[in-house]
Amino acid sequence: MNERWTADRQRWTAVDDYFTTRLLPEAPDLEGVLTASTEAGLPEISVSPAQGKLLNLLARMVGAKSILEIGTLGGYSTIWLARALPADGRLVTLEAEPKHAEVARKNLEKAGVSERVDIRVGQALDTLPGLSGPFDLTFIDADKPNNPGYFRWALEYSRPGSVIVVDNVVRAGAVADPSNTSAAIRGVREVHDLIATEPRVDATALQTVGVKGYDGFTLALVTG
Repeated sequence: MNERWTADRQRWTAVDDYFTTRLLPEAPDLEGVLTASTEAGLPEISVSPAQGKLLNLLARMVGAKSILEIGTLGGYSTIWLARALPADGRLVTLEAEPKHAEVARKNLEKAGVSERVDIRVGQALDTLPGLSGPFDLTFIDADKPNNPGYFRWALEYSRPGSVIVVDNVVRAGAVADPSNTSAAIRGVREVHDLIATEPRVDATALQTVGVKGYDGFTLALVTG
């Protein structure tokens, strides 16, 4: 089983590399963001280049002028999102760890997007009530047990036509494993129970494989 899993990961990574070299322009500054984050000791859990480009495209597709990100880490996904904004756009990103926020600030400055980004440091459920919306797109990529609370606030700060993306919802298939009752998996299940009964959103979830392994994301359109 382990050998098969390793072979699958190698194949997924090779396919990601194939599309990345053909569809994504070379971006040494973005590679530098990942390097700086790793050297600073941040966990290597940023979105992949292909996932970052997807976020960028989604923001551009909806014509986003305001974006909310819950979970900054080293600012890699933040930069992809910020680069989708017009010159007068704004992005608010929430980060619980001061160390992560400081690394992100440096990365955002080097990427030339710091003027569009407002980093709020603190537990997201504490900082969310002080924001002002609406946001055209919200990307939720923080601690999974609090996903339901994050989604409720994202919806509060949305308008009809806004898009909400919840990352890491498959967890290598654990979301569908009844024996897995960890706090992270409970949070993922609870946010989908919430979405399923929320009349103001229309949503789907996709499984993904790639350099980041086996996971997926949920995409919700705010309709009312």
